[in-house]
Amino acid sequence: MANGITGKTAIVTGASRGIGAATCKMLAREGAKRIVVHYHSYREGAEALAKELEAMGAEVVLIGADLGTQEGIAGFILDLHEKAPGAQILINNAGHLVKRAKMPEFTSDLWDEVMNLNAKSVYFITQAVAPAMAAAGGGAVINLSSIAARNGGGPGATIYAASKAAVACITKGMAKELAPQGIRVNAVSPGTVDNYFHEKYSSRQMLDGVIAQTPAGKLGTNEEIADCIQFLLSDGAAYIIGQTIEINGGMYMV
Repeated sequence: MANGITGKTAIVTGASRGIGAATCKMLAREGAKRIVVHYHSYREGAEALAKELEAMGAEVVLIGADLGTQEGIAGFILDLHEKAPGAQILINNAGHLVKRAKMPEFTSDLWDEVMNLNAKSVYFITQAVAPAMAAAGGGAVINLSSIAARNGGGPGATIYAASKAAVACITKGMAKELAPQGIRVNAVSPGTVDNYFHEKYSSRQMLDGVIAQTPAGKLGTNEEIADCIQFLLSDGAAYIIGQTIEINGGMYMV
């Protein structure tokens, strides 16, 4: 079974740490020729990751951009066209809660930043990359949704949850449009993963509560999400199109 990765160029947004970094390492391990590592504020993490990937044999292109703004999305797309045209794999991983804010505290600017980062960037980066994928005979796009899209999110995360629900919907719409061009679009939807995101936005008490409710009895790992992405890129997933795969240790059943 071909892995769908060897010898190809891949783009991973939000790759300086967490799921994005684990996905980059998986791609390098599986023989990706070139990996575009996108980062925003954590440049040192992206640079350290680039060294690891190069040691694994991959060529690395670093691109910094704030995907929470329209200008940042447009600038990133320009850099992609100049520095790394012709990618066959796109992992739309960049995303963030930005901040926990309940309804009385939520502002229009915060709404725009959350929606730009988590949903708008997914659509327009894919729009920019898809023509070259189609011209080359096809490719694969994996978007990152979240269990929050299914349950409305935790305290102060309503709009984050809405943006991730938009990703799941966008995934289906893009999949219908791009499948005839040989481009498979799917999404993965992590539950609570033991990484920087929850170090920043969740208390130990909150995480312990999630663990207690989760049938698997533990938080997820970055590598477990990357493993699912690896499968979706492979020929073993050739007939999987427009799906959002839930990866949450059974928490979605609770």
